[in-house]
Amino acid sequence: MKSSFAPLALALAALPSLADPPRPDEVISPATCDAQAKAAAMDSRTPVPLIPMMAHHQREQMRGHLESVQAVLQGLSANDFVATEKAARSMGFTEQMGMMCEHMGAGAPGFSEQALKFHHSADKVADAAHRKDRAGVLKALDVTLQACTACHASYRQQVVDQATYDAAAAAAGNKSGPP
Repeated sequence: MKSSFAPLALALAALPSLADPPRPDEVISPATCDAQAKAAAMDSRTPVPLIPMMAHHQREQMRGHLESVQAVLQGLSANDFVATEKAARSMGFTEQMGMMCEHMGAGAPGFSEQALKFHHSADKVADAAHRKDRAGVLKALDVTLQACTACHASYRQQVVDQATYDAAAAAAGNKSGPP
């Protein structure tokens, strides 16, 4: 049987990919740009085109999800199923979250579906916590972390300008614009 915590280690290993891009006031040398281009060329994951504000928001959301996973485990270790459920619900699906996932993934086919899978799996963690089902929480959390790992293995952010984002969304058959 696989350890429920192995996907957590993989998700945490992905943190360097969540690093913030340079601030607008930072000067980036041509050598740095060249190195970044070479690194991107070696990365075979599907790019998710996002304007800078969206990319920043997405990274903030993912860091928040990691904090929620930590809170789920902390609650579970203290037999505090109320705290466990609350933490899991913070990652769960809402209509607003669904619209945001659709908007973020508008230019990358399959991304929104992957994101929604994550949020729905977090609902199952919360449901198990509500039932005070420790094994169910761990099993559902494993599925949730597998969704994280699969997404990070398949997709990467590509920070673009608004026109590039709009073109990618149109090419994918999606509307752009605010959710």
